[in-house]
Amino acid sequence: MSTPESSRSVKISPDERTGWSSERPRRDGAPPRPVDISVRSRVLSPSDRLRYSPGSLLLVVGAAASEPARFAERVVEERGAVLSLGKVRTLLAGRVEEDELESRAHQLLGAAVLKRLQANQTVIVAIDGFDPAERERYVRLAHGARRPRHLILLEPRRDQVLDEERPSLDDLRRALDAGELGLEGFQTALRLGGNALSELKRIVFQRPPRED
Repeated sequence: MSTPESSRSVKISPDERTGWSSERPRRDGAPPRPVDISVRSRVLSPSDRLRYSPGSLLLVVGAAASEPARFAERVVEERGAVLSLGKVRTLLAGRVEEDELESRAHQLLGAAVLKRLQANQTVIVAIDGFDPAERERYVRLAHGARRPRHLILLEPRRDQVLDEERPSLDDLRRALDAGELGLEGFQTALRLGGNALSELKRIVFQRPPRED
């Protein structure tokens, strides 16, 4: 059953598709400096419908209880665009040795993300947890392909957050609310908690309608 779309919508404009980058020349004998992926970032307000530019990278990040993969499958209109380690682990189960499963899953997920980005296809990566290195990995892939980068943070009820998750969740929330996720390379960031989690009905990746 299709979900009726409300007139309320948050639009991510084309000028937020890419940001600055700088790569300093390598000095003799010194390792190359990482490319600067920082951009100007905008904090979005919750809405019942979100629209991003086609070909964007969207990370949906949250505590395990918020089930980022299930949330993304529910609200993302473009079928097949949602990827996660859980999906890849399921595909690999029984095909690789147990001690190789995790590394192979990360390798294959990264390859799938890069393939879609290089083809200018939209990709949504659902991530359980708050590891900055994991976020950076996908952001750098999108930056290298000159694709827009966005983040949605899901917040379950406080009593559903595991003790080991809470410090990292708090750090990410503070950075998001302060508009600091541009330092990680995200053009926009959005925090969803409470009623806003269920009020968001649809995420689409479309260009804004032309104004005649």
